[in-house]
Amino acid sequence: MEEVNQSVVSKFIILGLCDSWELQGFFLAIFSSLYLITILGNAFIVVIIITDSHLHLPMYFLLANLSFIDLCLSSVTTPKMITDFVKEKKTISFGGCMCQIFFGHFFGGGEMVLLVSMAYDRYVAICKPLHYCTIMNIHKCIGLVMTSWIIGFVHSISQLVIILKLPFCGPRELDSFFCDIPLVIKLACMETTILEILINADSGVLATLCFILLLISYSHILFTVCFYSKSGSSKALSTCTAHITVVVIFFGPCIFIYLWPVSITWVDKFLAVFYAVITPLLNPAIYTFRNKEIKISMRRLKCQ
Repeated sequence: MEEVNQSVVSKFIILGLCDSWELQGFFLAIFSSLYLITILGNAFIVVIIITDSHLHLPMYFLLANLSFIDLCLSSVTTPKMITDFVKEKKTISFGGCMCQIFFGHFFGGGEMVLLVSMAYDRYVAICKPLHYCTIMNIHKCIGLVMTSWIIGFVHSISQLVIILKLPFCGPRELDSFFCDIPLVIKLACMETTILEILINADSGVLATLCFILLLISYSHILFTVCFYSKSGSSKALSTCTAHITVVVIFFGPCIFIYLWPVSITWVDKFLAVFYAVITPLLNPAIYTFRNKEIKISMRRLKCQ
């Protein structure tokens, strides 16, 4: 079926973010800079956590995996978007489109579950400090990370299999800067209304469920800290507020795009930029560079 699809529709036409060459030149400079900062920032976090023995703790193990996923997630669509800014005709092959769909949902779904795991780690550390070392051992951490990768893979491959079975023989234009399921499925040469609802619900339910779990976890953490420690409530509130901000920025676009019944093109593009470009940039700043131990490790590395 994949060979049939490629023989009928070998490539898709990408309309991009805008038509203006002036704006595209501006976006080229902006997104190239953001992508470079994202790659360097996340790679630095991974390296510093691996090389510094003082950071070989459950929380930083999860942070290193988050930075690695962000590094991969930002590389799924951003490089293609940047190179398209200098092209008059923006196209993507059928195989390239399917790869963007697979890896976008693979890393995106994995990050959702990993963020829940990180919230669970903070819950245990703050609400059950005496049992933290017993509960969050190395085997539990590896299990949480493997679970996030497995759920991301199952979520992604289940949707990709359905997309590959659809016939593509007619329209080829994607009014976006990358391939995503809600856009590609509309180009199929068949009635896909029910299929759209099912596939969008799959992504929407995963995002909504993880989002609710995160809010419950952080709410419980804040309640515990404010109730038992008045001195630490301000710091905990600041930290949790920053974390929740990243969570809302990451999950908000996903929930809106996949569960909102009305599609507004410019809104979808704006939210997609936040999801694919901005969030991988914010995670290192919020979760790591504001962390005291990371700052000490950076100073220690600078002295060496």
